[in-house]
Amino acid sequence: MSDGVTTPQETVERALALSEADGCVVIVDEGSTANLRFAGNTLTTNGVARSSRLTVISVVGAGVGVVSRSAVRAEQLADVVVAADRAAREARPSEDARPLVEGAAGEGWDRPVEPTSIDVFGDFAPALGEAFAAADASGRRLYGFAEHSMTSTFVGSSAGLRLRHDQPTGRLELNAKSADMTRSAWTGVATRDFSDVDVAALDETLVRRLDWAKRRISLEPGRYETLLPPTAVSDLMIYLYWSAGARDAADGRTVFSRPGGGTRVGERLSTLPVSLHSDPARAGVECAPFVVAHSSSREQSVFDNGLPLARTEWISDGTLANLVQTRHSAELTGLAATPQIDNLIMTGPDGGRSLEEMIASTERGLLLTCLWYIREVDPQSLLLTGLTRDGVYLVENGEVVGEVNNFRFNESPVDLLGRLTEVGPSEQTLPREWNDWFTRAVMPPVRVPDFNMSTVSQAS
Repeated sequence: MSDGVTTPQETVERALALSEADGCVVIVDEGSTANLRFAGNTLTTNGVARSSRLTVISVVGAGVGVVSRSAVRAEQLADVVVAADRAAREARPSEDARPLVEGAAGEGWDRPVEPTSIDVFGDFAPALGEAFAAADASGRRLYGFAEHSMTSTFVGSSAGLRLRHDQPTGRLELNAKSADMTRSAWTGVATRDFSDVDVAALDETLVRRLDWAKRRISLEPGRYETLLPPTAVSDLMIYLYWSAGARDAADGRTVFSRPGGGTRVGERLSTLPVSLHSDPARAGVECAPFVVAHSSSREQSVFDNGLPLARTEWISDGTLANLVQTRHSAELTGLAATPQIDNLIMTGPDGGRSLEEMIASTERGLLLTCLWYIREVDPQSLLLTGLTRDGVYLVENGEVVGEVNNFRFNESPVDLLGRLTEVGPSEQTLPREWNDWFTRAVMPPVRVPDFNMSTVSQAS
């Protein structure tokens, strides 16, 4: 806890001992964040912050009470537990009520929390300084931020669970602008510890894109052959994943609902052998190997806390294989229990061409940089709208010939899967729109023959 005396493990044990409910789950999240922010080739701020959150989930009969508080001091612990127990006694029976997951102490339970610090930028910061100097020399300006967090999550229960997960998360966003501020380019990366971030290579990408933008070309809205880099693909696929709840699909509410009832599990969505899956053990994007649910919803259940997670295929060889399931919704749908996992990986056929090779083979089309301000228009088709930003480029005869105006797009990621004509090799990427909530993504570049640029946008 945050009083400097009580450890998270001790807090879990004390809360469980204090509870008078039939069953109890206690979650303690200890977080720390270090960040650097910069503008105009100058570091503007840096700092480190700490946080703690306690969640007590009490179960009385089939009723559940959840109380979550930040920065709880040792003397406040009993009040939180009493409030959760009272809420459980007063609650109506929960439809997702199931026996608590049983278990024992997992690996590393007793280790102390090791927070992040500004030292995580030890090698990165000098490289960033060199990029600032290079930008100054060539009349460019760099803006952005680097952030690293470490969250240690402890889950204990009256059914014997003692599980712990330490989650490092890092992200870097870089935006380069020309001296007159008329040209802009963006790039970003996700990382676990900043040791693998190549600032010079990222800066080279920005220099190349700013150079492309020296020539401006006006294009009308319409459907264009379009190359989407991994970051843009990740923003679309993450929204698809967030919309893949089995309960809503079974109730006829989403694009994954089968006309006449049931879900579309088993239906082919893509003619290409595309896979979309999650895997807690995937190198570089490792995440919690068990369910951590601070509250219940249609996609998660507090009763599933501690349920083991393993590689799960959402789309397998182009066919919808699974939807996000709690134990409760799995019983309703007759499908396997497949809870949400905190990473997402998309792959295509072996031997796919790189984005650069796709550009070289394009007679005429558009190259996106990233998507922005994505919003849902129609859940039944998962139609999304949003804007392009920081560089849309025209490709002719295998070369980028200039920058075109920004567009508003209207597309469904599910429909796009059925229209893909090429999928490249996958790489770890950073979603631009969703990286406040989701950073662990491995995605390929893709080619879409008729991406819908619905209107011209004035965004710049």
